[in-house]
Amino acid sequence: MGSSYLSKGIKRTALSLALGACFVGGVQAQSNSAGAITGRAIDGDTITIVSPDTGFTRTINVSGDGSYRFSALPTGKYTITRKAADGTSSSRDITVTVGTAANVDFARAASASGGATTLDAVQVVGTNAINPIDVSSVESTTVLTSEQIAKIPVPRNITGVALLAPGTIKGDAAFGNLASFGGSSVAENQYYVNGFNITNTFKNLNFSQIPFEAIAEQQIKTGGYGAEFGRSTGGVINLITKRGSNEFHAGGNVFWEPKSLRETTPNYYWNNGQLVSDNSKDKGWEATASAWASGALVKDKLFAYALLQYSRNDTAAYPGTDNGQTFRASKNTQTEQKSPTWLVKLDWNITDDHLLALTAFSDKRKTERDYYQTTFGDAANPSTKPGRGDYVGTVFSEEGGTNYSLKYTGYLSENFTLSALVGHGEFERTNYAREADGTTIRYHGNLNEVVGGCPATSGSQAWKDAHGGFNPPGCFMQGTLTRNDAKDTRDQYRLDAEWVLGDHLLRFGYDADNFETVDGGAYSGNYLYQYNRSGTTDFVRRYNIRQGSKVKVEQEAFYVEDTWNITDSFLVYAGVRWDSFENKNGLGQSYVKIDNQFAPRLGFSWDVNGDSTFKIFGNAGRFALPLTANVAVRGASASIYQIQDFLYTSIDPVTGAPIGTSRYEDGFADPFYANGEFGGAKNPNSIASTNLKPMYQDEYILGFQAQMTEHLSAGVRGIYRELKRAIDDTCDIRPIEDWAEANGYTEVAVGNPSFPYCRLYNPGSDGIWNIDVDGNGTTERVTIAADQLGPEAKRTYSALEFFWEGAWDSFFLQGSYTYAKSKGNNEGGVKSDIGQADTGTTQDFDYPELMMGSFGYLPNDRRHTLKLFGNWEINDEWSVGGNLLVQSGRPENCFGIYGNDPVGYRVAYFSCDAGEPGDETTQTPGSRNNGTTIVRRGTVGRTPWTTTFDLNVAYRPAFADGKLAFKVDVFNVFNSDKPTAVDEEGEDATGSPAGAAKTYLTPLSWQTPRSVRFMVQYDF
Repeated sequence: MGSSYLSKGIKRTALSLALGACFVGGVQAQSNSAGAITGRAIDGDTITIVSPDTGFTRTINVSGDGSYRFSALPTGKYTITRKAADGTSSSRDITVTVGTAANVDFARAASASGGATTLDAVQVVGTNAINPIDVSSVESTTVLTSEQIAKIPVPRNITGVALLAPGTIKGDAAFGNLASFGGSSVAENQYYVNGFNITNTFKNLNFSQIPFEAIAEQQIKTGGYGAEFGRSTGGVINLITKRGSNEFHAGGNVFWEPKSLRETTPNYYWNNGQLVSDNSKDKGWEATASAWASGALVKDKLFAYALLQYSRNDTAAYPGTDNGQTFRASKNTQTEQKSPTWLVKLDWNITDDHLLALTAFSDKRKTERDYYQTTFGDAANPSTKPGRGDYVGTVFSEEGGTNYSLKYTGYLSENFTLSALVGHGEFERTNYAREADGTTIRYHGNLNEVVGGCPATSGSQAWKDAHGGFNPPGCFMQGTLTRNDAKDTRDQYRLDAEWVLGDHLLRFGYDADNFETVDGGAYSGNYLYQYNRSGTTDFVRRYNIRQGSKVKVEQEAFYVEDTWNITDSFLVYAGVRWDSFENKNGLGQSYVKIDNQFAPRLGFSWDVNGDSTFKIFGNAGRFALPLTANVAVRGASASIYQIQDFLYTSIDPVTGAPIGTSRYEDGFADPFYANGEFGGAKNPNSIASTNLKPMYQDEYILGFQAQMTEHLSAGVRGIYRELKRAIDDTCDIRPIEDWAEANGYTEVAVGNPSFPYCRLYNPGSDGIWNIDVDGNGTTERVTIAADQLGPEAKRTYSALEFFWEGAWDSFFLQGSYTYAKSKGNNEGGVKSDIGQADTGTTQDFDYPELMMGSFGYLPNDRRHTLKLFGNWEINDEWSVGGNLLVQSGRPENCFGIYGNDPVGYRVAYFSCDAGEPGDETTQTPGSRNNGTTIVRRGTVGRTPWTTTFDLNVAYRPAFADGKLAFKVDVFNVFNSDKPTAVDEEGEDATGSPAGAAKTYLTPLSWQTPRSVRFMVQYDF
């Protein structure tokens, strides 16, 4: 929104465009946890700022060119005073927000006659005029304060607020509640709290959750951000917490979403009209209570803010129907989650030149999910609904941890500021199961460990159809167990400096970010049994998949940037960043090391009229993304991946395990190992191509923003992003076999530790691996040409963003419309098409056949997005807020089996004979056509348009003097229930379109149903 943010602005007079929160003159680049005040006065003046909340005071002299700057300021309100050489003075009040420079001009630049025009007579008057255009910034940034967020009906979570910014869309439900920025995958963002990185680098699909009530400001960077920020090819979310002041404040609130006012998703039907899942009872409730207090422990010196928050929710998932064919793994559960969280913020003004801030918070949450047997009714009576039978057991999960960061800010001179940060964070993610008889089942991470419980089971549709719809029993309860000591640990060290040199603002810094993961998983009962049918032969495929290791990602970066005011109305920004990454396996051995990845940034901003009423801006930049930690847990560390096919005589009626097994000669060999995964250590030098480079993206933005009236501004920007390089893995050994034959090797020793079945590389580049081809203990340098491995990774995002902001005395309105296209053959770190969360190692590029037809519109391609939100203060007691989102659907695909399934991936190809629109080859619906029909990505159709309207009403009774507040939020007022994702498998496991006809394009997720949230809050 053109660096805009919702707040009370200033009332304009003829010259007030240069006052208050204007952004005119001076150099303006900001840090990720502070703001600044800049402006112009007269040489010889002194400028003093005072925080009325904390007593913090600084005084500097105006430079010879008439400019001044206060750098790295804590966010909040300030009084700024100019004292002239003749003893006269004048003052202004200003608010500083994160990442912005509030500008106060006491004098314009010298006139042609040599005099300076003073603006002291112009008064700043609080009103709801819109924010002046930020002519200092080349970034695409939105900042929202807690007061502003409270006026908008929006979910109380970080992603919900981020989705208000233009260019952001909600990611696939398979990855949780995450946002996609500018066409990038949800695994490409970075998250910060008070300058400390809280991104979970295990998969980049999680981040530490500070209590929402403790957030003072949220900054959303959607593009064009400076060299200070890296390790992101998506967006950046930057959070600033509340803090104490000289005044004592305390309060509390309760939020409650009752079960009785919550709607459910639609019932799930197959295409033949058969009811599969009755969702009418899948309801729940949620409540959150918070209490806080803040004040001065030592007046003007030491301040504290503390918050306790407790959340609890309870949700039900009842079984479906379909005469016993329900997927029992996902239904018939009762889930309770408890989240006791806290945050403490301490600020010590050691002196006015030296500040110290401590942030500590915990986001632990525990979940208990009870599982029940399903009692099915009369199969001959379709109206009979299944019910909840005997209790089976409970799965206990724990996530979250504690985070601490300490930040020092030193104003070492009027022109030089230094800040240093050290932080430590932990995130646990474990689970274990307890069966109905009290037996506890855990996995301790030992690859040879015998894991208790009964095995997980499943049955292919062809197998179930052949057995009257029977679904095999088994431990649908716990499924996969996570290593009981699984956790992630981050240690971060950061140093940033800011130096004002005339018209130049130089900023430079260094940060080290070390991330360690303990992870692993195994099936309950050791195995997963998948019952299949080939022709008339029944067989069972047994999977033994387990990992357990401690891996590391060590990252460091240097950056330098210069913001240069060439004239009073034109500035240029130039920055460069060097990133280094090193990934280590479970033995501490390095398997990927990349030094000094070069990432330049360049931008400009032109204040065309010189009064902040019309701005033209642009930037270009390169952004790199490191390899996440999860890759090493299986790919570079000891692991087991064993698949065996068996014939069997019967099935255990309790555990679901096969009885009377014998080898199935036409299936996988006994045993089949993928990637050399038989529990031995892997050779770290064989995992990644020796020429591996980081994933990076180039971005270009050009736009303008104009003041339309005193109450309305609007702008437009064009955005183009192009993925220039990706990291993924290839599992195709055929090129290795060809190389071996061409170089005189008689056989390839697949399965030995130095022969990685899957190998990391940059798609589109040659693969160069050190591999022990013949198993003699000596590695050979194997070079495979890029065209033998598959296509180059491609992704482009092009968009036009129209944004606007209006504010009147009692009403504000903000919004955007984005027209965007996201096209290519690679979404990024994850694969939303199939909900695959293996960041960096999805099935893309495993084999060239999987990439046939893969170029097209990507899952995050939402062509049209309209966002509109605002609030109307009807009077001093009542206000109404609204939030509207209108969005076009995502592309749909048709996955099937190509030919005779040359790489054994079954229903995974862009090859499908379902007879849907968009096929490149004409075929008869329902026919197999030799399985060679390629259906290009995104050509089948799109999910429907969705419209969601949220509404709230707030009441602050006059008798309580503004201390008491009541609010009701209604989300999805009209209970719109369009599907947001669908089943894209157009063929079954045998390659038959008829076998998938019941499920193809049926919904997998819907819009979030209507719910009502009540709030009561008291402040004193």
